[in-house]
Amino acid sequence: MLEVKGISRFYGDQTAIEGISFCAGTGQVVGLVGHNGSGKTTTMNIITNCLAPSSGEVCVDGISVQDNPLAARKRIGYLPEIPPVYPDMTVEEQLTFACGLRGLPRREYQAQISSACDSLNLAGVRKRLIRNLSKGYCQRVGFAQALIGRPQLLVLDEPTVGLDPQQIIELRELIGRLKQDHTILLSSHILSEIAATCDRIVVLSNGRLAADDTLDGLLLRARAQEGLLLQADGPQAQISAMIRSIDAVVDCTVEPESAQGHPTWHIRTNGAVDIHRELFSALAAAGCPIRMLQPVQVGLEDVFLQLTQDRRYHPSTTSQEVQPE
Repeated sequence: MLEVKGISRFYGDQTAIEGISFCAGTGQVVGLVGHNGSGKTTTMNIITNCLAPSSGEVCVDGISVQDNPLAARKRIGYLPEIPPVYPDMTVEEQLTFACGLRGLPRREYQAQISSACDSLNLAGVRKRLIRNLSKGYCQRVGFAQALIGRPQLLVLDEPTVGLDPQQIIELRELIGRLKQDHTILLSSHILSEIAATCDRIVVLSNGRLAADDTLDGLLLRARAQEGLLLQADGPQAQISAMIRSIDAVVDCTVEPESAQGHPTWHIRTNGAVDIHRELFSALAAAGCPIRMLQPVQVGLEDVFLQLTQDRRYHPSTTSQEVQPE
C-alpha cells in the first residue's frame, strides 16, 4: 500500500532526511519513531505530498504521490501533529467542510460524519464550537477529519498528543479496529507508546534510517544485550580471565573503580544461558568474593537509545533535521 523509495530532502547544504526507504502493507500498522528533530514530520509531509522530496519517490497503492498527486491524496487521510481545524466552526461544520474537500457527493455527508464521530466518540459534541473543546477533543476532531472519505492509508503524526491516559487506551483500541480496513503509519518519539499497536517499527535518527524491523525483531536485539553486572574483590585481570573462560560468555568489559572503590564487570551471555552457578563457583574457588551480581534487563527504550544516540550527538558524521518537529 505504501512504498517509500530513497526519499531525501535538502535545504541548501543542510540535510533534513536522506535515503529513507520502507514499505507498509495492507492492514499493517507501522510506527515511525525517532527523537525530536529526527525527521519524522518531514518524512510524513513528503508521504502526504505536503512537501516535495529533493530526490526519491513515494507510492500509495501503486500511484506515485509526485506524478499523480490528486489520485494519491484521495487514498490518504492525514492527521498532522497540530490538527488543522477552524476554531469558529462546530465539529459538524468542520467535518462537513472536510467532506467537501474530499469531493464526496452530498448524499454521503451525513453517513461519513456519523461514522467518523462514532469512531472517535464525538457524537455528543457535534454542535459545539471547536474553540470551546479541550485539546484532547480537538485532537479527536482532527482524527475524525482524517477518516472522512475512508482512505486506505492513514498517516498520524503524534496522534496521542493532548490525550489523557484513558483516551490513549481508546485510541489504541480504535487503531486496532481501523487496521482491518486501513494501512496506518503513525509517528511517536516514545517507543513504548506505539509498541502495543504497531506491527513494524521504523526508527529514524538525524534524518536517516536507523532500523526497520518487527517488534519481535527489536525485542531480539534487546535480549541480545542482556547480561549480568558483577562486582567482586580480587585482581581485575584474573577475574576477567575467569569470566571469559565460561563458554556462554560472548563479551565482558570492566569499568574502572567507582567512588566506592569497586570495579564493575558487564557480562553478556549467549542467549538465555544461566551462568550464575558456574560464575559463583569459579570466583569462590579463586578466593574472589562477590560484592554484587545482578541481571541487566534491556527494554525497547534501551534499543531505541542505542540506535539513535551515536548519530544524534555527532553532527559532523550525520545529517541534521532543520525543520522543527
